[in-house]
Amino acid sequence: MVIERFSRKMLDSGILDTYVAAVFFSSVIFFVLNASSFTPTEMMIWIVSITIVFKGVANIMLSMTISLVNLDNKHNSIEFKKSSDELDSLVKDLAIQEAAIQSNKTNKNQ
Repeated sequence: MVIERFSRKMLDSGILDTYVAAVFFSSVIFFVLNASSFTPTEMMIWIVSITIVFKGVANIMLSMTISLVNLDNKHNSIEFKKSSDELDSLVKDLAIQEAAIQSNKTNKNQ
């Protein structure tokens, strides 16, 4: 669940798309500046190939980031929050029971 939210946030942030777009436009600029050295078909083939390769690299970076994220701290914080919520509810129940006992004692004394 935590990994799914993290990967969804990474994909929704658009950082990988920005990375691929930057590679695409930089390769286009490179080939435009060096147009005298390449034919138009070579330019198109290289631009498409470079973009596909860097899209694959971006996906590998995403998978490596997800696999290298340490989830122990997140798991511990979720477990701590769950336990603290449970303890809070138990304390509230105890307070309600004590109040009921006190009201019963005062009702019997009157």
